Amino acid sequence: MVHGIVQSYQGRISVYSEPGKGTSVHVCLPRLNGQSLPDETVLTAPLPTGKEHILVIDDEEIITGMLESILKGLGYQVTISNSGPEALALLEQKTDLFDVLITDMTMPHLTGLELARKALAIRPDLPIILCTGFSELINKEQARSIGIRAYLMKPVSVREMALTVRQVLTKDEKTS
Repeated sequence: MVHGIVQSYQGRISVYSEPGKGTSVHVCLPRLNGQSLPDETVLTAPLPTGKEHILVIDDEEIITGMLESILKGLGYQVTISNSGPEALALLEQKTDLFDVLITDMTMPHLTGLELARKALAIRPDLPIILCTGFSELINKEQARSIGIRAYLMKPVSVREMALTVRQVLTKDEKTS
């Protein structure tokens, strides 16, 4: 994930390691050369909120915990899972409970892509948001072609997550 972020800013990472001596990591980013950062006041519009139920899946507990906190803060009901197979079992048992599924792409036992395909086989109308730090397995167009409603590159800002969740839900409301 860090590699993807650094590359997106045209930077580079070098790593040097010697057994018993340690590891040295250097992150080099280009200078701004007098460019100013975007005006933060542009981003002060209120975030969209909701009351729907969201299933969040990521094999990293810190990420599911963070997303749970963010989404609950936006008013959503949240169920988290740190296992693709466990999340799939939840979907099979409680088919209509969830309004949105947010999944990480890279997970052991069942990737986010595999989970999305199986979830859509159970419930074809389920809005799915696929999050990834770096993936050669799938891109935004491929994700949409199998029915995934949104494809987000990590790290995802609170604003981007809030807008994306509302967007996939609103799209679902318009088509019903």
